[in-house]
Amino acid sequence: MPPHEPFLLFTEPLREAGIRHMVSGSVAAIYYGEPRLTNDVDLVLWLTPDKLDHLINSFPAEEFYCPPREVIRGEMDRPERGHCNLIHHDTGFKADLYFVKNDPLHLWGLAHVEEGAIDDYRFPLAPPEYVIARKLEFYREGGSEKHLRDIKRMIACLGEELQTAILERFIGEKGLRQEWEQARERE
Repeated sequence: MPPHEPFLLFTEPLREAGIRHMVSGSVAAIYYGEPRLTNDVDLVLWLTPDKLDHLINSFPAEEFYCPPREVIRGEMDRPERGHCNLIHHDTGFKADLYFVKNDPLHLWGLAHVEEGAIDDYRFPLAPPEYVIARKLEFYREGGSEKHLRDIKRMIACLGEELQTAILERFIGEKGLRQEWEQARERE
């Protein structure tokens, strides 16, 4: 039987394998904002070649779809935006894995990871400023309004806890001013 929070199907094996990671995307937006439905979790991984077999062995083929070793390694080696998926067979719940490589925002996020908690379970959670910056990027790329709704909810729920100076720096560096203004218009 899957855990109450399906993303734990992925975070617990990563923790047990000693693979540094953080929960991001819609799961993090829900944590910082308000509930909504999602069928996936975004995970940012610091995956080194010596941990690749640990990753693969943590997600056995009888329970999960895991890409072949050479596919994962190819995505790890991409200079930017390396990405692959894991899928839990019984639930269909998916994990989008993003590999850190040299991405400054990924590096910042992992250096400032927060601790999320559900009941007694603790997990590494991307900082809200990271989550908002990524959602602004995803909105710019795909135009999905869900990203702006998530940002609006996060801003409302976090209030003064949101480090706006840090977020403004990311917005400027990534050229996200227009998207940020659109998100703030929805406040």
